[in-house]
Amino acid sequence: MNDLKRIFSHLGPFKKEFLLSVLFVVLETSFELVIPLIMADVIDIGVVNRDVPYIIGKGVQMGICAILSLITGLLYARYAARAAMGFGSHIREAEYQKIQSYSFSNLDHFETSSLITRMTTDITVMQNALTGGFRPMVRGPVMLILGLILAFIMNAKLALVFIVCAPILAIILIFIIRKVAPMYGVLQRAMDHVNSVVQENLTAIRTVKAYVRGTYEEEGFDEANQSLMQTSQQTFHFAVMNLPAFQFTMYAAIVLILWFGGNFVQTGTMEVGSLTGFLSYVMQIINSLMMISNVFLMMTRSLASARRINEVFDETPTIREKTDAAHTIPNGRIDFNHVFFKYSDTAEEYTLSDVDLHFSAGQTIGIIGGTGSSKTSLVQLIPRLYDVSSGSVCVAGTDVRSCSLEHLRDAVGIVLQKNVLFSGTIRDNLRWGNPDATEEELNHACHVACADEFISHFPDGLDTWLEQGGVNLSGGQKQRLCIARTLLKKPKILIFDDSTSAVDTATESKIRRELASIKDMTKLIIAQRITSVMYADQIVIMDDGKVHAVGTHETLLESDPIYQEIYDSQMKGGMANGAV
Repeated sequence: MNDLKRIFSHLGPFKKEFLLSVLFVVLETSFELVIPLIMADVIDIGVVNRDVPYIIGKGVQMGICAILSLITGLLYARYAARAAMGFGSHIREAEYQKIQSYSFSNLDHFETSSLITRMTTDITVMQNALTGGFRPMVRGPVMLILGLILAFIMNAKLALVFIVCAPILAIILIFIIRKVAPMYGVLQRAMDHVNSVVQENLTAIRTVKAYVRGTYEEEGFDEANQSLMQTSQQTFHFAVMNLPAFQFTMYAAIVLILWFGGNFVQTGTMEVGSLTGFLSYVMQIINSLMMISNVFLMMTRSLASARRINEVFDETPTIREKTDAAHTIPNGRIDFNHVFFKYSDTAEEYTLSDVDLHFSAGQTIGIIGGTGSSKTSLVQLIPRLYDVSSGSVCVAGTDVRSCSLEHLRDAVGIVLQKNVLFSGTIRDNLRWGNPDATEEELNHACHVACADEFISHFPDGLDTWLEQGGVNLSGGQKQRLCIARTLLKKPKILIFDDSTSAVDTATESKIRRELASIKDMTKLIIAQRITSVMYADQIVIMDDGKVHAVGTHETLLESDPIYQEIYDSQMKGGMANGAV
């Protein structure tokens, strides 16, 4: 229950609406419970004595109670809806904000589809618990307690029937909850799996169609969907047992009450009106017990969702900012001081081992190496996407762990291997780099990235609409837009992570020449093509997570066998094929 308590603590900003809804549901229930008492008087006094004015007067009182019950019920619905929707919005925002504080290593603990489910389905379950469960949660106990008190006042002997039925109902409810409770967690995980299959299929839909694997993917989805269906059927098979079991028990109680009550009427120890009023309370008590049992089931499902949501809140960000963090990054000098790094503390081997590199501000650094040599892992430590395991990474002479994350990452621009564009215009995407960029700055960034060459051919220019992921652009066009977007940040350090791989060599040369004119920016270029790095001030060769060699193109070509091998395979092979 602590999980539910923590989740519902997010009601704070909507406490007023919540308390008002509690008040109105109590008033609504109270007005409803008064009606059977008035009805009993109508029968026992008004009907027996044929007192029409008395009957009319009592009828008016019943009507007033019914109208007041309706009004308070409507007010409850109004304030409960405000509280529930506000609660859902607040907790969704808090969860999203928490995820934004995660480092990459934190995100590795959750599947993307699971985080989406936790922010949508699980929060909807919590909202439904509030809108659908709150009213019976308050109304049920109020009706039960007041109904039992009034029933005992009217006839204590008949009310004893409920004392006999209560243990039976409790046993049924405990059995159902014990069976259903663990199933709700399995149900939500099955929902995660379905979302994962859908997300993966839609993300890779072009690959699926290119390989004509639609049928295979449909079979995979069908398997996940069938698993969800079977889990749902099994879960709700036990959950729906609640209604018939309770109805059977309570209607058996009604039969007993009618039997004993009829005998009391025949012996004159009870009036017909009292029996009628007593039966009204019986129905209200039955309804209240049904409400309470449904609340228990709803809270059981909510508990599974609450635990999943709290797992997001309980995840501790591995990267934290110091209170006295540096807010100034004066230049792009970079120092790797005997850096060791691994993605998980439990990993047996280091991804990077004893990396000791020093780059002056404004230099152009080329980084090459075979696949899996940890080139990307190396540069991810600079903007502190991950923290080093030991050693230190310094920017402008300051350990990145002592820098403000916002200012550090604002000073570092990264063009990733995988290009990410958002639905919207080209202008909107470019302004991710600088929301206040002027038209002149936009055009200059596009010129440096050679993106103006294709933008000028679009009828709408910078206002050309891009579909999600920029699917209506080629790979090279997306890369050039991503470069332009990063340049608009005017970073002190610019990192190219194989970000010109889809660009032809002539265009790449133009981009390289334009970047060379920016003197106060440190440029790190990860590349597979030796032509991308051969003009760099320093070239770093990575091999199996270690720095194999550092030097210029000329010195490495003379002395380093790995560099010579790369050069021979690319340059001489290219010449043989007429590419150079």
